Amino acid sequence: MTENLDPETGFLEQLGQRVRTMRALRGMSRKVLAKVSGISERYIAQLESGKGNVSIVLLRRVSDAMGAHLEDLIPADEPAPDWPVIRDLLRKATPNQVAQAREILAGHAGGASAQRASFSGIALIGLRGAGKSTLGRMLAKKIGWSFVELNKEIERQNGLSVAEIIALYGQEGFRRMEQTALNQLLARKELMVLATGGGIVSEPLTFDLILQSFYTIWLKAEPEEHMTRVRGQGDLRPMADDRSAMAELRTILLSREPLYARANAVVDTAGLSVDAAAARLIDAVSPVLQNEARRFARG
Repeated sequence: MTENLDPETGFLEQLGQRVRTMRALRGMSRKVLAKVSGISERYIAQLESGKGNVSIVLLRRVSDAMGAHLEDLIPADEPAPDWPVIRDLLRKATPNQVAQAREILAGHAGGASAQRASFSGIALIGLRGAGKSTLGRMLAKKIGWSFVELNKEIERQNGLSVAEIIALYGQEGFRRMEQTALNQLLARKELMVLATGGGIVSEPLTFDLILQSFYTIWLKAEPEEHMTRVRGQGDLRPMADDRSAMAELRTILLSREPLYARANAVVDTAGLSVDAAAARLIDAVSPVLQNEARRFARG
């Protein structure tokens, strides 16, 4: 157990666990992380197992390759769940906004609460192969709303495929474009069914905006079903050529489950036909269709 080890060994074990979790959240295999960071796969494996005597320079290369913040990899007392959102908001805030936030946190503000985000429709989240595109398109047709795939919107706005964006700008650049595309979609002020990328939950600000603006549904399936569907699509990104693809997929799913679980509802499609899964999804959104939609927006 980590608590019975000397402080240095315990620190390295916690560091390895954080790197492994962060990599899984972003859906990156160990091989891909090694390639992007320029660090050997063997060294990454040692780091994740708690046996790597890592330098700060190499650790920064690992965090940069994942589009993560270096401090997120450093073991410390666990922060509040909303801390990543607050931190990223502060990084983007103007000096005046920072001053206002400080006043509010200090209890000196008598101000009004933030304006609630306007309701924009239904967002589908979940791992690749969950059926977000297929079921989302069927749902949109059934209820008469527009259907949007966020990744395709990113590609349309930037004139590049997702793979090309990541190759040119890295994970951080892709996440930045993802947030921009989402904001532009929200600016349309129209109801939609939105199919998100599986890794959107790894970006705190973007995922928080999804939760505020949409009635969010987690499409859930068994790992084997995810893999079968992805293989059926001829898409193994980012696990191509990885012999342990199934193990990687399980790790990704396990690391993301607490975030996916923040959705308003869960639709388990395990073992269902497409038509049966679509019927279950339509049942899940009935509260949205029967009641004033704005009451589901989170503020």
